[in-house]
Amino acid sequence: MTLTQPAPNPPPRVLIVGNYCHDVLIQNNTVVAETLGGAASFISNVLDSSSVSCDLISKVGPDFKYDVSHPPIVSPAKDTTVFEAYFDLASDRVLKRVAACDPILPSDIPDSRFDIGMAVGVGGEILPETLEKMVEICGVVAVDIQALIRVFDPVDGSVKLVDLKESGFRHIMHRIGFLKASSDEALFMDVEEMRRLCCVVVTSGEKGCRIYDKDDERVVPPFVAKQVDPTGAGDSFLGGLVVGLVEGLDVPDAALLGNLFGSVTVEHIGQPKFDSMMLQRVKDEVQRRKKQRNLSSSHNNDHDEFHARLSPARFQDSPLQPELLVNGHLSDRS
Repeated sequence: MTLTQPAPNPPPRVLIVGNYCHDVLIQNNTVVAETLGGAASFISNVLDSSSVSCDLISKVGPDFKYDVSHPPIVSPAKDTTVFEAYFDLASDRVLKRVAACDPILPSDIPDSRFDIGMAVGVGGEILPETLEKMVEICGVVAVDIQALIRVFDPVDGSVKLVDLKESGFRHIMHRIGFLKASSDEALFMDVEEMRRLCCVVVTSGEKGCRIYDKDDERVVPPFVAKQVDPTGAGDSFLGGLVVGLVEGLDVPDAALLGNLFGSVTVEHIGQPKFDSMMLQRVKDEVQRRKKQRNLSSSHNNDHDEFHARLSPARFQDSPLQPELLVNGHLSDRS
């Protein structure tokens, strides 16, 4: 008698929704770098590097010049979204949207089921009806609050933030699973109210992140990094968080992976190229962590151990040096 082996479970399906961008970094009135940008590009980079399959819905103009692994939808009558980021040693980054591609419509979203959806617009391309379509077809949806609360000055494109209650998305919040915000963006929502509706994750750069849910609040420690450019760090964090969730980690452990990928990203300008040895060590530690959790009835006390074991993997790829890294390659600052 031949026994039929049970079919393996299919890998989780992840849907990323957000436009690719062209990012221009300017310091002291001089263009320092021009790179592929947009949260979707940073997140897909993390997922692709971690061997997590994903679909990506993005719109660009005919002027889009980057070779990407997830081809976008081309809007023939619009240019690709462009952001200019102005850096001054005496102040924070100033961000301006100087061109905007078409929004992503519900009809652009495939009519199929996904385990995890990610609403990660940066230039106003996510519409309320698009997010509603996502929550209908995805088991859980993670939203970056910048996709909801950014508005743009009609004259110079300067990015401003509005309160979540005024964004047009507030009525959907009870249907999402995760809401990610930076510490600055968190000022534009009522965290105590939102944590009763979904899991809220607030990132704080070199301080790590804080997780809020209905019954608990937890700080997840950071990884040391030498910041070159903060662009994309929060996006890579969200990508790492989803990688952890796909792997079956609990939220604090998944957020630790987010902190790791975010810390690598701030040491680069543009898309980081994650070291293959680092990625393998991270995968090994994730598998070890999962086995450890299966054998133990109490997991709270070994979260710090997971952080300690990830740290050597993290520094496998850390430049911690003065050279400028652009899209993973060394570049002269002059």
